[in-house]
Amino acid sequence: MQTTTRRIALTAVGIALFVALSVCLQVPVFENYYLCLGYAVMAVYCYSFGTLMGTVAGTLGVVLYSLVINGLRGMPGWTMGNIVIGLVLGAAFRATREMKNIPLRTVLQIAAILLGTALGILGIKSLTESLLYAQPFIVRVGKNFTAFVADAVMLVVSLPLCVMLHKSARKLFPDLIQ
Repeated sequence: MQTTTRRIALTAVGIALFVALSVCLQVPVFENYYLCLGYAVMAVYCYSFGTLMGTVAGTLGVVLYSLVINGLRGMPGWTMGNIVIGLVLGAAFRATREMKNIPLRTVLQIAAILLGTALGILGIKSLTESLLYAQPFIVRVGKNFTAFVADAVMLVVSLPLCVMLHKSARKLFPDLIQ
């Protein structure tokens, strides 16, 4: 199979996994908010397969999840936020993935997760929702703070999974590793 076809198929699997984990395994953390376990898929894809595949899996995963669960409610801001998160994580993971100093690598990756999630959820998602719902930006930031915390925690917890699965991904998909 051609590399492009394999890349598209693997991305589709990532989107499906994002949706399945987000829908089937809802872990409550805050009032009316659940951990989005699909972020583990996005993190693994950004880590092993690069910025584009990770961002597409996370972004289209959110679109499909939103359509299945609650229609368009919340989707535009979350989708735009996931684009930013995917871009930041993909770039940071690619730059740090091969570092030999594991504690430094981990600190830099956690910093990228916090920065990317803050920009994506507190910044872009809040701004998008502020414009859509005609609410003050600071109000939207307050409403999205719990989402930021839960999403950042999920991504940080996913880091060991990223490292562990990367070794297998290199063996199974050597032509798709970025």
